[in-house]
Amino acid sequence: MPFSLRYPMGYNKKLCADILSAFASELMHWYQLRGKHQLGLRSVNDAHTGAVTLVQRFDSALRLNLHPHTLAIDGVYVKDRKSDELVFHALPEPTTAEVTQLAGRIAERAENVMRKHGRWVDTDSADSEPDALSLEQPALSACYQASAQGVDVLGSRAGRPTLRLVTTAPALNTSAEPGAVAVVRGFNLHAKTTVDGRDRKQLERLCQYIARPPIAQERLHILDDGRLRYDMKRVWADGTRAIVLDPLDFIARLCALVPPPYFHMTRFHGLLAPNSSLRRQVVPRRASDDAGPKEPVQLELFDVNRDCDTLGAQLPEPPTKPYTCGRHPWAWLLRRVFKIDITVCPKCQASMRVSEVVTDPDTIARRLADAGLGPRPPPKPMRTVPGQLRLQFG
Repeated sequence: MPFSLRYPMGYNKKLCADILSAFASELMHWYQLRGKHQLGLRSVNDAHTGAVTLVQRFDSALRLNLHPHTLAIDGVYVKDRKSDELVFHALPEPTTAEVTQLAGRIAERAENVMRKHGRWVDTDSADSEPDALSLEQPALSACYQASAQGVDVLGSRAGRPTLRLVTTAPALNTSAEPGAVAVVRGFNLHAKTTVDGRDRKQLERLCQYIARPPIAQERLHILDDGRLRYDMKRVWADGTRAIVLDPLDFIARLCALVPPPYFHMTRFHGLLAPNSSLRRQVVPRRASDDAGPKEPVQLELFDVNRDCDTLGAQLPEPPTKPYTCGRHPWAWLLRRVFKIDITVCPKCQASMRVSEVVTDPDTIARRLADAGLGPRPPPKPMRTVPGQLRLQFG
């Protein structure tokens, strides 16, 4: 993305989502158009393709650089007229001219989106009016702007470019290599990486690369004076091999790399979209999904105040049938992410069962207080009893 787009796309999730949608729609249309010409189809709507986009907010210098990494199906699916099933047709490797044309269309669509949001790609025009983030959260806005521009904001070098370590060894200039790479009005499109879908190990390595975290801890070092040195994975064209940050500036960089709330960092397009009617025909399903109808899940209530040892002796063995639902339960997610298994009792290691489902805040607070996990809430006010009516007797 152009440098003038990095700051507004970093905090404005609506603007970022619109630009990513414009990029994905142009990419899908480009594949469909190529499929139409290569296969002689009547319309681009007869060609179907899909992609997965993972949004990254960083570059190798830990700067705010929001850009999408898209793993696209390198071909199109066409419905067979006899069997009405989707048949895959691979497309040839794109040329530099085709990628340049696609980059130009993406740049044009992105500029139109910027105009609709009242912004321009020109840096001077974009900085003429204050943005919403600088008015509402000036400290966070300063972190975002410093991270996007590559300057320090909180340390002893505030307002100055980040200190870099430069080597005299010649760097590999990958931008000069021929291939499917194009730069149009600041939009850099790289389409040189291709992986055979049957090579699962190479595909897994590519997915790990595009979904990697922002910081590689093995390249982060603490210097003797307390500052932090972050080594580059590859030496830049100007010889930069590492950057040196003050601890406060390092924290400011981390603040800028955190995405806004409710912003999806993984997006699916075309056939791979969740609402696509053709998704089931191209996405492989597990063998357990075709095993037949599933048995309903049975829940048994029990009293949590009973003795744990006695309760554990009465609990049956957990079911051995694998979970076949399309969505993972919260217990599975907690065990995978935080290594906390809430389905097992921490005292007797027996299987837990549902005791009660509560949704009222006061009831939840009382249940947590009974378990020793929180303060007891104040009691509910007593119901007022109306006074005795005085009747007139004649």
